[in-house]
Amino acid sequence: MGKLELLSPAGDMERLKMSVLYGADAVYLAGTDFGMRSFAGNFTPEELPAAVKFAHEHGVACHVTVNTMPRNEEIAQLPPYLEQLDDAGVDALIVADLGAFTLAGKYAPHCQRHISTQQSIANYACAQAWFDLGAKRVVLARELSLKEIAEIRQKVDPQLEIETFGHGAMCVSYSGRCLLSNYMTGRDSNRGACAQPCRYQYALMEEKRPGEYFPVYEDEKGTYIMNSRDMCTIDHLKELMDAGIDCIKIEGRAKSAYYAAIVTGAYRHCIDDVAAGRPVDPVWRDEVEHISHRNYSTGFYFGQPGQYTETSRYIRDWQICAKVEQCDETGLALCSLNNKFPEGSELEVVGPDLRPFPIVAEDMTDSEGTPISEPKTPQMKFYIRLPRQVPPLSMLRRSVDLSAK
Repeated sequence: MGKLELLSPAGDMERLKMSVLYGADAVYLAGTDFGMRSFAGNFTPEELPAAVKFAHEHGVACHVTVNTMPRNEEIAQLPPYLEQLDDAGVDALIVADLGAFTLAGKYAPHCQRHISTQQSIANYACAQAWFDLGAKRVVLARELSLKEIAEIRQKVDPQLEIETFGHGAMCVSYSGRCLLSNYMTGRDSNRGACAQPCRYQYALMEEKRPGEYFPVYEDEKGTYIMNSRDMCTIDHLKELMDAGIDCIKIEGRAKSAYYAAIVTGAYRHCIDDVAAGRPVDPVWRDEVEHISHRNYSTGFYFGQPGQYTETSRYIRDWQICAKVEQCDETGLALCSLNNKFPEGSELEVVGPDLRPFPIVAEDMTDSEGTPISEPKTPQMKFYIRLPRQVPPLSMLRRSVDLSAK
């Protein structure tokens, strides 16, 4: 059993810092081209070297996605882009297209090549073939069971690394290869612009009754034909390690910095507990319930996940109130406001390697030292007295039901 590498999302510099400081072993991000999340923020040519530098200074590897399916007119742009990534010190490129894979070997020779889940690798012959071509790692198809993954591990070269998805939103299409978005909106999901039409609310309209919409029901609650649950494997980390998986990936480059921090921190502590043979600390396991998510499942690891028909809505029970920018030894914290909260609010503080603890909001001032009863303006700077010193990028949050009704 080897210890799992934890690969966390970095949609922009703020999310990269959160993933790094909350415990990722590696982060994955994209430049402004050739990535599967074109709306994630991503990194400009000027920002990308700074992102790699920050990750490396904290001992964290940096993987860049180059996993769209480029067209003829885009291919000429790949060599200079790959050279730029190589010069920036990127550790690995995540590719899906065979042409992009070949060009990466030529123009980014210092970068490992990892094969994206978009390639739908579902058997050991395919995995081995990519290794023989020069791939260091394969990201397996999300539709595989743990038993199938273990067999692939046994039958491929031991030097080939195996990565799988461990947490986050799952696409209803086979390994993310969807044509629905392109057909309905003109936004191609295979080129990074998915509009997520699988999450739309649909109705039926009869040809001779234009403007009359009839609900589509499987039961009295609605229809669930594309109702994919989020994946969560935090309760099965030992099984993943025993199967020979080298790395688990947290989905979420388009999600918030809060999400990146909380999920990374939760898996960091639980992976460390399992690898050390300790019981998992329930405090950290519970952290995955503190972010916005659909009901969880374990994907295909233990068989068909089945259809979930209770609800398709997101669970949002917690809200981030503020981020700590600095905090002195007395617990006086300078914060940046995300969502307003009044004096007397019951909050929780969570941070990098910081066990969550409760506080009551009191003794607050604005940046000039004037007492305030409620910080209200988004991004305003204010001071709050905490019971002890906490690290920068800790967060204040509160329990509040924001789930759609």
